[in-house]
Amino acid sequence: MSVLSLETTPAEPSAARPAEDDLDVALDTFMAHRTRLFRIAYRVLGDVPGAEDVLQELWLRWQLTPRRRIENPAAFLTTAVNRLAINVVQSARHRHETPTEFQPVDLADRAQDPVQRVEQTMAIGEALALLMARLTPDELAAYVLRKGFDYAYADLAELLRTSVSNARQLVRRGQARLEGDRERPVPAESHRRLVAAFQAAVATGDLEALARLLAPEGHVHRRLSATPRSARPARTAA
Repeated sequence: MSVLSLETTPAEPSAARPAEDDLDVALDTFMAHRTRLFRIAYRVLGDVPGAEDVLQELWLRWQLTPRRRIENPAAFLTTAVNRLAINVVQSARHRHETPTEFQPVDLADRAQDPVQRVEQTMAIGEALALLMARLTPDELAAYVLRKGFDYAYADLAELLRTSVSNARQLVRRGQARLEGDRERPVPAESHRRLVAAFQAAVATGDLEALARLLAPEGHVHRRLSATPRSARPARTAA
């Protein structure tokens, strides 16, 4: 073999490696659409932990996807999150274990390290933003306190200055509205305050600040403290 042939023989191609900032770009793209993707997954699944699990799976798949070939990342991610959520719905495990109630407090159990705490805060924030966008103020108060903290209907009625039957109806209407798609703008400051009050109630068990924020004109029972639903025995009736 000649010297020339040695010099011109191409080397074996090395494994393709993403650019150093490729994952940063992928993360920026994913985070730009995360809230909308969460809402899509929640709309299909009907529960917050399930929707968050779907987004975790979607993020893993997005990292492994040849993204340079994708012309419309938003459309790709939307299609992917729909397929993943539908797969969960169709799985035998999901058919037997699907929660029937909104339980954002369950996410608190996931906060074992700083990264998971950030993910928990984001998931709770997205879930509460969805509630704020779709429910009336009274429905929001009734739904969050009842579904999140097992607030008694009699206390809800007193807080919201209504009857016990109307308090039950507010929770039912809230559930029905979540299954629709009509939404109103959510003020950023109101959302921030609700997330902070919600997390404080989860952390301390004190519902007073959260109840006052949800129903400023209502009568709050100072004696009440919160035990998240995830720590309570399951109930069969609403």
